[in-house]
Amino acid sequence: MDIEVFRNYCVSMPFVEECFPFDEVTLVFKVGGKMFALLSLDAQPGTANLKCDPEKAIVLREHYDFVLPGYHMNKKHWNTIILDFHVPDKLVFEWIDDSYRLIFSSLPTRLRNELEKIG
Repeated sequence: MDIEVFRNYCVSMPFVEECFPFDEVTLVFKVGGKMFALLSLDAQPGTANLKCDPEKAIVLREHYDFVLPGYHMNKKHWNTIILDFHVPDKLVFEWIDDSYRLIFSSLPTRLRNELEKIG
């Protein structure tokens, strides 16, 4: 998957903001002020970190050689995906959706309601 495809998919989701809070090469995607995806712009091949259910994270790491414990993240809850050309876009989109849903559902009810009123 191309990093631009990854970025475009993330920013197409409701209430998403992007920023560079750590450095100029790590693009962070947030919903409600909380990170759900990080994209390394200088890695070759590209890499991305996505939040994941802990049990599913283990299964994905065992099944796919391009899924690793989250680099510089809580390895129980985050995976690093190596975005080279043999990674199916459909899978990555599904994992982005999962990460987004995990973060959005963990937001305080009041904030979720406010965001949904805006949207």
